[in-house]
Amino acid sequence: MKKLLFFLVFGMLWVSSLKAQQTQYMVFEFVKVENEQLFDYIEFKDLMEKVYRQALSDKRIKGWDFWSLQSGGDRSDFQYIMVTYYDDPVKMMNGLDEQSMMEYTKIAYPHLNSLQVSKLFQESLSMRDMPMRLYMREIAHTNDNFQMKPGVLASFDLMKAKEGNFEAYEEAESTTFKPIHQKFVEQGLMGHWSLLRTALPLGSEAKSTHLTMNVYKDYMQFFNAQSYEDMNQTEAQRLAVNEGLNSRDQKWVYLATLENVVR
Repeated sequence: MKKLLFFLVFGMLWVSSLKAQQTQYMVFEFVKVENEQLFDYIEFKDLMEKVYRQALSDKRIKGWDFWSLQSGGDRSDFQYIMVTYYDDPVKMMNGLDEQSMMEYTKIAYPHLNSLQVSKLFQESLSMRDMPMRLYMREIAHTNDNFQMKPGVLASFDLMKAKEGNFEAYEEAESTTFKPIHQKFVEQGLMGHWSLLRTALPLGSEAKSTHLTMNVYKDYMQFFNAQSYEDMNQTEAQRLAVNEGLNSRDQKWVYLATLENVVR
């Protein structure tokens, strides 16, 4: 009996540990570049892809995306979104310091000397501004095997749960909206959906508390999903959807195209 209890407890701890290891953490960096420096920055982000591949090989990150904004509430302030994926919250908060980035650059570009690498980074820092950075934890996602690749389309929906409705909003996303998105995935109307909770910044002045990421393989799939209407939805389901919508404010929606990806 004691052995059975031991294995039961061990199994529960193992499952809990495995689930924690599978949790995904993501840093969203909204990047602003002056118009006269856009061409130089496009060259720089191609260089950064190789650098982040070195960080992936070193197990410092789980992945990296570079998105070009097509539209959004603050479109004039941002042109790009960089997303870095981590499997650990401490790794996410520590990020990749400048020294590590330069070391990975040396590996990716062995023909560059230390002085050239340092100059490259100083030039890149001077041509960009990151007026908004979000540290996030994924708390729900669809069951799919969607593969990220250049040309993929996504909408990043910044949400702010209304005061006193934080848990109600997350419950609505998980129990009402997730099944809807899962159905979209199974019907070929969407590639992937996930719900993320903001870790930082926090407080009443924060612009958002959550973010939903809606991914489509191309514009055709995106527009088909927008025009789809579920005529079989019950009255109870419609009420649940409306309650979920009323539990949060949709602050901004950013539509973006994936240009570079590291996995």
